[in-house]
Amino acid sequence: MLLFVIRVLYAMVCVGTIASFVTLDNPPEPFGSHRVTSFILLMLASQIVTFLDILIPQKRIDVISAIYFGLLIGFLLSWLTNLALAPVILGNYRPVTLMLSNLILPYLCVTLLLQTRDKFRFIIPYIEFAKEVRGGRPYVLDASSLIDGRIADVLDTKIIDAPIVIPSFVLQELQDIADSNDKIRRGRGRRGLDMVSRLQSNNHIEVRIEEVKDDKEKGQSTDQRLVDVAKDLGGAVVTNDFNLNKVASVHGVDVINLNDLANCLRPRHLPGERIKLRIVKAGEAAGQGVGYLDDGTMVVCEDGGAMIGKDTEIIVKSVLQQSAGRLIFGRLPTPGDR
Repeated sequence: MLLFVIRVLYAMVCVGTIASFVTLDNPPEPFGSHRVTSFILLMLASQIVTFLDILIPQKRIDVISAIYFGLLIGFLLSWLTNLALAPVILGNYRPVTLMLSNLILPYLCVTLLLQTRDKFRFIIPYIEFAKEVRGGRPYVLDASSLIDGRIADVLDTKIIDAPIVIPSFVLQELQDIADSNDKIRRGRGRRGLDMVSRLQSNNHIEVRIEEVKDDKEKGQSTDQRLVDVAKDLGGAVVTNDFNLNKVASVHGVDVINLNDLANCLRPRHLPGERIKLRIVKAGEAAGQGVGYLDDGTMVVCEDGGAMIGKDTEIIVKSVLQQSAGRLIFGRLPTPGDR
């Protein structure tokens, strides 16, 4: 809304300023002889900026600042260069030297700063233009976390406000899976692409597609490329892939495992606590019965083999926590239990 008001005010100021210019007593030619045409053309020229502003809604302050300081430093170097070379350059060659320096030096400075904008703070130590983002370091998603889909539910709770990064090769991987001839695999790929669209439509988080050149990572596995992207961005990898978890840990990159996150949010059951469940099948050992809680946690009752198909109450003996899930061991109550 604020941007809309500013654009309207800008258009009104342009109308007033240009109208005042073309209605002067003696405006410069050809504006004086074609006042209406001049007014229309100048208004169109002034609104090109607004059109470009609307056309490019997502702007990066690091790119803008790199271009700005590149031009500033480039023209400053050009002026100093011509000032230093003035005594030794003949008069006929001074305009050519001035033109070339004004063209070459700003270009070199802009390209240099764009290529090294991640280290911009080292070039200008007291002026740092950093993009203001909510939260801390970014989270880099892999294909398994997008196919899983739980990350979208977590972000909908607004508990995470860090920027979300999806590398371009992850999108390509999802596209390849979605184009598979296997029906199940094709459904998984489409689900992952749907999750990307869902994340992008979430107004409470910043989702960025990180373009990664294929020639730079040629010969590397997808897991290694994900780790490299997380390293470059100073972020963490979000996945439920056990192998990627290990690879990232070896390289010193933090990993958020969705399975571990889900297990942490499940209710805690302490030894001695009573829980109700339905024994649905026999366990591996003789006399054991197995049931499941509402959140999918498996419960092994050591003497529940005779209670298969029945609802019962058990007493928790111990809890085993692992990345694959939580396992609860229990027993049936005895007359001596209170």
